[in-house]
Amino acid sequence: MIWTLELAAYLDDAPWPATKEELIDYTNRTGAPIEVIENIQELEDSDELYEGIEDIWPDYPSNEDFYYDDETEEY
Repeated sequence: MIWTLELAAYLDDAPWPATKEELIDYTNRTGAPIEVIENIQELEDSDELYEGIEDIWPDYPSNEDFYYDDETEEY
């Protein structure tokens, strides 16, 4: 399973929390690339609810990862 920010973006508006089957249905209906659907299909078969993309892709970058130097210096 390989995730990128571009692929994960297709799940931004997913109906969280959701099961694996609900996510597959959502990605099919929204026309997500086959790679997104394949990644979701690789998840364990269970009725577990996923609360967000972080549950599917634990290394999903947070806003903190992008704003590491948010403090500006005044001259």
